Amino acid sequence: MKKKATLAGAVTGTLMLLGGWWLVAVIVNRPILPSPFTVVPLFFTSFFNELGLHFLASGARVMAAITIATLLAAPAGLALGQIALLDRIAGPLIAIAYPIPKIIFLPVIYVLMGITDLSKITLIALIIFFQILVVVRDEAAGLKKELILSVQSLGAGRLALFRYVYLPACVPAVLTALRVSTGTAIAVLFIAEQSLTEYGLGYYIVVETYQILLYKEMYTGIMAMGLLGVAIYFVIYAIELKVNKHLYIN
Repeated sequence: MKKKATLAGAVTGTLMLLGGWWLVAVIVNRPILPSPFTVVPLFFTSFFNELGLHFLASGARVMAAITIATLLAAPAGLALGQIALLDRIAGPLIAIAYPIPKIIFLPVIYVLMGITDLSKITLIALIIFFQILVVVRDEAAGLKKELILSVQSLGAGRLALFRYVYLPACVPAVLTALRVSTGTAIAVLFIAEQSLTEYGLGYYIVVETYQILLYKEMYTGIMAMGLLGVAIYFVIYAIELKVNKHLYIN
């Protein structure tokens, strides 16, 4: 029911957005803001040609960043949450690094790694890393010692503790952190893809359309980047619902 309600809300929100877009386009009545009735058909035509390649390139970068950040941050957050000494050592550094907007490190990453796909993925992964790290650390630290001791008293080893204590506590936290950080990751991707690349929605929007005044095509790129963010958000949300249901049942 909740998933259906969310889907209905997404459809309603999309229709409201298109309606607002159409209304503003009528009021402005200039080529810089074409009507959605012009852009949407062009979007579907372009998506199965050049625009689709840019979409796939951007999607691949985001998914690679999500995978890398999750594999690194989840174990690190779990360790920090359960080892007080480790958290006391790393805590001050995390407290300073977490609120810093990671986009400011883009020139540093480019200097160190070059302007490559790896540097763009690294920047996005850096943002997601801290989101997951902090959430998982707090969830792990919030686990009551009595719960852990009670499971251990039943003869549970490390694998059982992971299955019945740490996993139910941390996996939903990881998915929530990923879902919340999706918008920021897409925004940073847009900026990172404007520099020395051939494929990516940021490149398509700024270099291939905006700079040469192809406004209708520019809006198809904006739609594609919005679609990428929404798709990733709802995929993670669907996984989150299934994981929560599975953990609750088991």
